[in-house]
Amino acid sequence: MWIPVELLWAYLAAITLLTVTPGVDTLLVMRNTGRGGFGDGAMTSLGICCGLFLHAALSALGISILLVETAWAFTALKWAGACYLIWLGVMSLRQAFARRANAQALAPAEAQARQMPASRGASFREGVLSNLLNPKTALFYMALLPQFIDPAGPAFAQSMVLAGLHFVLAMVWQCVVAAMVIQSQQLRLNHKLTRLLNVATGGVFIAIGVRLAQE
Repeated sequence: MWIPVELLWAYLAAITLLTVTPGVDTLLVMRNTGRGGFGDGAMTSLGICCGLFLHAALSALGISILLVETAWAFTALKWAGACYLIWLGVMSLRQAFARRANAQALAPAEAQARQMPASRGASFREGVLSNLLNPKTALFYMALLPQFIDPAGPAFAQSMVLAGLHFVLAMVWQCVVAAMVIQSQQLRLNHKLTRLLNVATGGVFIAIGVRLAQE
């Protein structure tokens, strides 16, 4: 084991707090679960968590530092992330109004059947892009991971191990969130909950995107 036990426990404590703190990732998992069921939520979480390995690799290779210190590159990443969040917000609001128009014509079981064919690949891609285009994630990994890496051991391998731990914790937590959304739907809050999730997440995505662009 390259990573000292005391550093490992400190990392687990820090990353657990980070994981359970509501943010863009949690909102995206909730929105996609409401859109297409637990499978969509789980695939969104998988996409988000896979992006962690790239951030860890970039951090270990020093590319994140170069990106942050290069003003034009960081600005481009920031604007790409802001535009993507705003686009997600607009799509969420469109889905909310579309569901409101069609809700009365569909029985709950039929509505669920209509939701399920949504592409799981699309959910995975949304998760990956949401994670990779978030400059705050790059900054976090650049600042956090070096604090828990033993200089005497291989930095890249340790970064991958730490990212793997984050992957497991985030997947478990986000799947719990998706299951909670499904449980709420089973309480016959299908249309109302889905519409509420779309409206709420749409507004939050747009607000975060605008704020990110202004920073």
